Amino acid sequence: MTDLLVANDVRKEFGGLTAVNDVDFTIPQGSIVSLIGPNGAGKTTFFNMLTGVYKPTSGQIVFDGTDVTGKPPHAITQLGVGRTFQNIRLFQQMTALENVLVGMHSRLASGFIRTILRTPKIRRQEREAIERARELLRFCSLRGRDDEWARNLSYGDQRRLEVARALATEPKLLLLDEPTAGMNPQETAAFTDFVSKLRSEHDLTVLMIEHDMKVIMSISDRVTVLDYGEKIAEGAPKEVQKDERVIEAYLGRAATA
Repeated sequence: MTDLLVANDVRKEFGGLTAVNDVDFTIPQGSIVSLIGPNGAGKTTFFNMLTGVYKPTSGQIVFDGTDVTGKPPHAITQLGVGRTFQNIRLFQQMTALENVLVGMHSRLASGFIRTILRTPKIRRQEREAIERARELLRFCSLRGRDDEWARNLSYGDQRRLEVARALATEPKLLLLDEPTAGMNPQETAAFTDFVSKLRSEHDLTVLMIEHDMKVIMSISDRVTVLDYGEKIAEGAPKEVQKDERVIEAYLGRAATA
């Protein structure tokens, strides 16, 4: 299986603090990979380096054959990396449809002059973008919510809207940062099924930060565990769950019962 993303010896320091310590990491094409670890383990920092929010102190990140180490977020998005955030970052004063259209911005090819003159090509492109945005909302179980303000959607629907906006960037790799945080068991189960559907119907590769071990065990092909910025375990979910270092650092003894 081809690796879509390869990170070699990736390190991030903040002053005298090492948040990510020389981590090697790969994401096979078409897989669902989960990144777990206790709070402060460096998971979100690692996400932020993969997406260009942070520049690695050292190491290399290659996505789909292109060295993206230190590239800005918009450049990495254009190459095919989409993401959601641990804390929902929707435009609350905009409709669901408008939020998805914002995600399409990097893929629209309209020039400044054509936009000002409202040429037929621009008008056609806008109609196509709106229809595509409506399709993504329907796919994300938000049918009929197009014109609702983002702030009025339920928590679970806001999470799905974030995914719809990320899908609008036409990603090859989708990064989900604690997507089920704050969801009730029914919402979590529905979202887990939805992530599986993303892979099967959109041919997506998925990387998740997740705390819910039921979610991890049910959909992950591989799990990587960070602790104090270091990779302490990696493998199939059942293997990782039995790893003594993981039990001590994260799961706790009761998790093996």
